[in-house]
This record gives sequence, structure tokens and C-alpha cells, in this order.
Amino acid sequence: MTPPAWLDWDGRTLRWQCAAPSSDLLIDGVVFERLAESDGIVARKFDYSPTGDARLEFSLRAADGTILLPAWRVVHGEPATARTHVWHGAAPHMRMIVKPAPSATDARKPVAIVVPIFNAPALVERCIDFVIRWTSSPARLILIDDASDDSAIAPLLKKYALRQNITILRNTDNLGYTRTSNLGIEVSGDADVVLLNSDTQVGPRWLDRLRQIANSESSIGTVTAVSDNAGAFSVPELERYCPIPPRWTLPQTQRALLQQVASSPPELPTGNGFCMFIKRAMLDAVGVLDAEAFPSGYGEENDLCQRAARAGFRHLIAGDVFVAHARSASFGDERRAQLGGQGMAVLRQRYPNYERDVGATLYSFARRVLDYRVRRIYADADHAPLPRPRMLVIAPNADETNVATSRAAAFECFSAADSRILRIDGDVEIADDESLRAWLIEHVIEYVAVAATAPSKNRWRSVAADLAIAFIEFDGTATDIDAAARRAWDEVSAFGRSPVTPNPNSCL
Repeated sequence: MTPPAWLDWDGRTLRWQCAAPSSDLLIDGVVFERLAESDGIVARKFDYSPTGDARLEFSLRAADGTILLPAWRVVHGEPATARTHVWHGAAPHMRMIVKPAPSATDARKPVAIVVPIFNAPALVERCIDFVIRWTSSPARLILIDDASDDSAIAPLLKKYALRQNITILRNTDNLGYTRTSNLGIEVSGDADVVLLNSDTQVGPRWLDRLRQIANSESSIGTVTAVSDNAGAFSVPELERYCPIPPRWTLPQTQRALLQQVASSPPELPTGNGFCMFIKRAMLDAVGVLDAEAFPSGYGEENDLCQRAARAGFRHLIAGDVFVAHARSASFGDERRAQLGGQGMAVLRQRYPNYERDVGATLYSFARRVLDYRVRRIYADADHAPLPRPRMLVIAPNADETNVATSRAAAFECFSAADSRILRIDGDVEIADDESLRAWLIEHVIEYVAVAATAPSKNRWRSVAADLAIAFIEFDGTATDIDAAARRAWDEVSAFGRSPVTPNPNSCL
């Protein structure tokens, strides 16, 4: 048997020889790809560096953990001779691959969040509370009870009835998931729609990021979040339950992905209705969900996306929007499997190439990069600082800035003086409002704190409002930043004052 060996690296394609039943290709010590049986030469092309840094360290490991090929350090874009290291030192940190595309023009466009409900009151309450806690304006929440037979649902929904921007409907007869979803789409008017399962939990800036991706190009029809438990949309392992790091809460996990994933959104032939943003332009073009063929769900969003694809719309994965998903809360595993089989039979009949198209994109390079970056983020969770909300502090002088940042220990703070942004990696001049908005989006800023004495105070207030970012005015000496942050969030919240969440320390 020929021993395993690195063959060559031409700057973009890695070639190696290995006979193994299965193996893992690692980059910087973290799995990039799990490979099936190989009995010869393997080649993998890297369109860009998955780490965002040109320096890459490849290694190959057997399924049992045995090292098949030792580390080989190369530089993306530069050919290298096998087994010759071209760089030394510690592995570099991940860097941003693509900057989030600003879409301030559509940042204030209303979105309707449609949540069909059937029983499971504990999960429903948790879902609603997380939506209320983490959704900024403008948004409308449409809760539809599909004739639940659990007596706890009606009083549960009643407690939300007086909240602003929340609509509660109840079907007198059970219409099924798909018809109930279509009712929500109809009630939404001309707004874009998010279909959200009632057994999910969302986190900070979730809707803002979905909206930004959806509006970045006119050809985008849907954007689906990633999850711990959503089949092909699970990260970092497809079709598996992927628990978040035990040290992190859900909001912290969402912040980690928001702040660090920074890669191109992968494309699939479909979305997933557990948390799927649907643009109104797409619905106007192809219609709503097919309730006749998929009355209980399980295939209805796939069918909608396939019809939309034929009309020229694309479907993306938001790798930096993490939504936890319980699954099977209403039906149970056995019933869910039955419905899934029935739905797939219809899809195969209508779209003979559907499964082939899914297979061709499910393991695309962009998707492998996304999963790799999440794996690496999770691998660092035990020793990395806990993810915190980011705050931009603006003051005319350093003393006021220092006072504010010292009182904001719960935040990761950036500093600015008027229009000059002071960043960790150097100074960046920002002069116009469009650039300011882009910087805030790129750095995932959740709060802007401005000294009352700052000449640019009103300008910053306006820019923050454009992006539904909480705005704080501090006096430079006595302001309680944490309390001010909670009040500022309530002002931009879509549904008024936030309810208490399971982890109050993460609710800044």
C-alpha cells in the first residue's frame, strides 16, 4: 500500500495521496471536511482562504484520531513544495472574509413575523418572549393559534394581547400548518414575512441581519437562519443535533456567530420554515404555500422555493443568524418522519432534479467554509472571552470616553471622537453617514453611547435610528450605562418593554 503523502499545492488546489476508509482534512487543527473512503489521489480546490488569513496549516487525520499526514503550512495564492513550510509561528486568528453588506435603504422596511401555534405552551411562551426581547423595530408579530386543544394556550396568548405590534388570531377549526402560515402571510399585507416555528428561540439582531442579507440583492427570495437542530441548516454538522458550547447562552452564541462568521452566505435550492425570511416580491411573483399538497407542512417551503427558483429567485443561508430549534414539539418524531416522507414524494414528482440540486449545493465550498468557521468558533469557546454586546462610545475628549467605557464592563467597547473611529487595529477616517452605517453593520454594534457634550450627538442619534440600534446619551460622570442600555433598547424594541428572559445577565 502506498503510504499517505502530500503531493502539491498550486496556491489554490491541495493534492494528496491517501488510502483510508475515512479521514478528516484539518485547517489550523480544526476539521474542514470529512472525507469518505479514498484509495488514491485526492484534490480539493480552495477558492479563498476559509480562515480569512492567507496562511493555512493543513493536516490529515483518520476517523480514530490517528494523524495520517502531519501539518503542512502554506500560503493561499502562492504555490508551495510538498512538506516545505512557508511560514512559522502560531496559527493566525480567523479574519473576516466578506463584510456584511449594508442595506440602510431597506433597514426600516416593516417585516411580519408569522408564528403558527399548536399546543406546547412552554415552548410557545419561550419563543414569544425571545422574539419580543430580541426584535427591534419595525416589525409586527402575528401569533396564530391553530385551534390548540391544550387549555393553557389561550390564557398564555392573552397576556401578549395588549403589546404594541402584536396580532393574535385563533382558528375556530384546525387548518393545519400550511393554511395557517398562508393566513399569516395574507394578514401581513405588503410586508416581507418571516415564518418562525413556535419551538424556536432567536437572539440579538436576528431580524436585522436576515433583513440585511435579503435586501442585499434583488434576486434573493428567501434567507434561512442556521440552527442547532434543523436538518440541512444545522451547524456545524449537517443533519445532526449540534449543541451550543455549554459555557454559552443562546444570546452569546448568536453574538459569537454575528461577530465572527463573516463569510459568504451559502446558497441552496430551498429554505427551511423553522426560520425563513421571505421577500414580498417573491410571494407576489409565485404565490403562497401549497396547502393542498402539503396541508401539515414538511415540503411546503421546498415547493415554494422551487417555484421561486424557476422565476429567478435565489435562496441563501444566513450563517451568522443562529436560531435554536426544539423540533417535533407539535407532532413528535414518528409523525414528523411520516409527513416528511409524504412531502418528499410530492417534491420528487414535481421536481425530478430537486435532490440532485440539493446534493450539488449542500456541500458547496461556501457551505464547508461556514461549517468550518462555526466549528472553530465553538472549539475556542472554552478559553475565549464570553461574547458580549458591542457598544460604540463617542465623546469629545478621552476623559469622558474612559469614564463611559469603565462603566460599561458588560460591553465590548469601541471608541470614537466625532467622525474619527478609533479601532483596535488602527485609525479609520469616516466622514459620511453611509460609511458610518456600514461601519456599524460590519462591527455588529448593538448600542451607540454618545456624550451629551458631543457636537455630533444628533448625527449619531439619526444614524443609529436608521439601523434600529439602541442610542444612549451619557453625561460623562454619573450615567449608569447598563440601566441606560436597557432603557435605550426598549425605545427601539418592536414590541415595547422586554420581558424577563431565562438569563437576565445576557439581556443587555
